[in-house]
Amino acid sequence: MANYRDRRVAQEILKEVNQILRKSVRDPRVQDVTITDVRVTGDLQQATIYYSTLTDLASDKQKAQAGLEKATGLVRRELGQALSLYKVPEIQFELDQSVQYGNKIDEMIRSLHKED
Repeated sequence: MANYRDRRVAQEILKEVNQILRKSVRDPRVQDVTITDVRVTGDLQQATIYYSTLTDLASDKQKAQAGLEKATGLVRRELGQALSLYKVPEIQFELDQSVQYGNKIDEMIRSLHKED
């Protein structure tokens, strides 16, 4: 279980990365990216940033991942300026599968109601 400081830092990273993607990153591949969650390690050395996209196309998701990977250095530098941490964590972007999973569950429930 994460302690209070880990959760607080993760929330700050989530807020700042959303702002950085909107204001500083000019790459069109990350225009429709939304940061959904951030998980940091206990020593705050690494942060996994989960994102979702508005599209379900696999090619658009790959483009978004490539754009985020290219912007990692900029995002990390901007985080360092915005947060007061001894060391800015290494960041890694991962696609959030929970949105797709939730949509699949909703579709299954709808199909059950249609059968009734």
